[in-house]
Amino acid sequence: MEEILRFAGDYWWLVFIVGPIVGGWVGGVAKYDERRRRDRIELERIRRAPLQPPADGVPRDAASARAAAAAERDRQIDRILADHDEVDRRWLDFELDVAKLIDYPLVTDMREPLTQAFHRARRVAEGLRPTEPAQLRPEGALERYREAVRDYEVAFEAAVREAKRRAQSGFSDAERSRLEAAQRLMALAESEASTPAERQSAYRRARKELDGLIALPDATTADLERRIAGELSP
Repeated sequence: MEEILRFAGDYWWLVFIVGPIVGGWVGGVAKYDERRRRDRIELERIRRAPLQPPADGVPRDAASARAAAAAERDRQIDRILADHDEVDRRWLDFELDVAKLIDYPLVTDMREPLTQAFHRARRVAEGLRPTEPAQLRPEGALERYREAVRDYEVAFEAAVREAKRRAQSGFSDAERSRLEAAQRLMALAESEASTPAERQSAYRRARKELDGLIALPDATTADLERRIAGELSP
């Protein structure tokens, strides 16, 4: 004991060197312990906290994936409906244009295989077209409709290409002369510069020239008569 007291008396100045070191170490240990204590409390709080799944009970990642897939499918539905509308518009440009039908009569000639295929594909696509876009959301519905629209588009292009290639080549010179006369008469019938009597006469003469050569679609005839309504007698 006396030796310890003697050492402390001789080396008292070491307190100023060792003291801060020991104090810093003790303080660091205390802080470390405090952090560990807080971490344990936080972990325990997290462990005891009730889980909060999404309202539909589906994990968030899965729900997000489903939402993204549904949005992409809706975009595809919009695109294919727009494609169908575009093919319809292109066909309508032919169907309601008498001059084009006279120039390219094969488009309405149901004796032609390509024309038959086109009209058959058009009916199939129209039959699968939904009244509401949501009807294409079930599995397989969009795929069947998309294939039908693609077939319709390809068949239309093939029929028009062949009609333009052959034009009026299947008619005799006399028949082509009748077609040309019908085209001039139809232009007169549609001209607002013509008198009512001229339009009425021209329309009826044009139909007579086309008789036996080209069968105008019902939509074409209805559109013509609507545009010159009032000029034709009942």
